[in-house]
Amino acid sequence: MTYCPVIAIALLLHQSLWYLVSLAKKRNDVADVAWGLGFIVVSWLAFALAGYSSRSMIVNVLVTVWGIRLARHIWRRTMGKPEDLRYAAWRREWGRMFAVRSYLQVFLLQGFLLFLIATPILRINTGGGVAFGIFDIAGLALWATGFLFEVVGDAQLTAFVGQPANKGKLMTRGLWTYTRHPNYFGEVILWWGIFIIALSLPNGIATVVSPLTITVLIIFVSGIPLLERKYAGRSDFEAYKKRTSAFFPLPPRT
Repeated sequence: MTYCPVIAIALLLHQSLWYLVSLAKKRNDVADVAWGLGFIVVSWLAFALAGYSSRSMIVNVLVTVWGIRLARHIWRRTMGKPEDLRYAAWRREWGRMFAVRSYLQVFLLQGFLLFLIATPILRINTGGGVAFGIFDIAGLALWATGFLFEVVGDAQLTAFVGQPANKGKLMTRGLWTYTRHPNYFGEVILWWGIFIIALSLPNGIATVVSPLTITVLIIFVSGIPLLERKYAGRSDFEAYKKRTSAFFPLPPRT
């Protein structure tokens, strides 16, 4: 991947720009909007540097659709409301060092993780015109499954939260009957799909760092653990937790 230094510089500029936006708006949760858009930057810059292939065009379109949808969803969910509780807590904890630590620990760290997760995209864009095969079909099917879970899960939650009668209640319907985090499940699965597409190319296996990183982040670090910490101890959540799978969709336990 001879274009990696150029991609890294572009990501640095992307993250730095969104850091300036966060200072202007006094809210670091704009980093969540920047996340999906950063993958679009990586995809099309790699495409422009490496040249055309039908596989890279397909994958870049998929990444663009996913990134725009995610950024739009997060923007509509957060803007006009107080800063996300995670970032607000860091704002209080970091005090006078907030500006420096937020640049290093939020925006630059996010850029580094984004680069790791984007490695299959870079491999696909620089891989040339290898013929389509079983890995492409399997990867596209897995990506579509993950994207469907993410879109439907987010839509169901948005509709539920939008009803005043549900204020303060847990979402336990639709896909949320089978997994406590259908959107997170979809996010992980679609990245495994892109990795499988990369297996069509020489040395594609090296990009396994991508799905492994997003899987660990969501299941063990910044996804499920942080979100569920807010509800720990609530009787309704503890009952929901006992009967519903945390990640993989499964029939409810009785």
